[in-house]
Amino acid sequence: MVVVEKSKILGLPLLKPEICVDHRGTFVELYNVLELLKNSVDAQFVRDAISTSTKNVLRGIHYDDKTWKLIQCLHGKIYFVVVDMRQESPTYLQWESFTLTDQDRLQVLVPPQFGNGHLVLSEQCIFHYKMSAYYDPAEEKILKWDDPGANIDWPVKNPILSVKDSLGYNPDLQEKK
Repeated sequence: MVVVEKSKILGLPLLKPEICVDHRGTFVELYNVLELLKNSVDAQFVRDAISTSTKNVLRGIHYDDKTWKLIQCLHGKIYFVVVDMRQESPTYLQWESFTLTDQDRLQVLVPPQFGNGHLVLSEQCIFHYKMSAYYDPAEEKILKWDDPGANIDWPVKNPILSVKDSLGYNPDLQEKK
């Protein structure tokens, strides 16, 4: 069973799966569409992805206008940040952070128009996300990880970044326009 809870940011659900433990180990149901529908969330997923990273790697903050993302940490520990990018929202540019681990199995269901990024706190991590839309680089938006408008309090000052995350935009797309 997955319990759906509200976060501080309007429209950002948290999913807390039940962890069953016995002498053999653990069992966790990570996704149940009926639990989401019961909580008025109608996100149909079309793809899954996994990224692996090492300590102090920061990925994001990425978003688009149509994709739901169900986020979880399968191995390790991450500092996960979600930013409300809806300009009409009373919580526009407000952010909330969560520590996601392979122990608590907390999941964050990131709606469209919410940016998300994560910083690896453990030596290594495996980050998993389900998405409701296919990736289209032309629709991807990037909020720079240290954007002064969002003023995110990251627990590291000099993270390891990709080129596009350090710039706050995708330079490959900029050259093609």
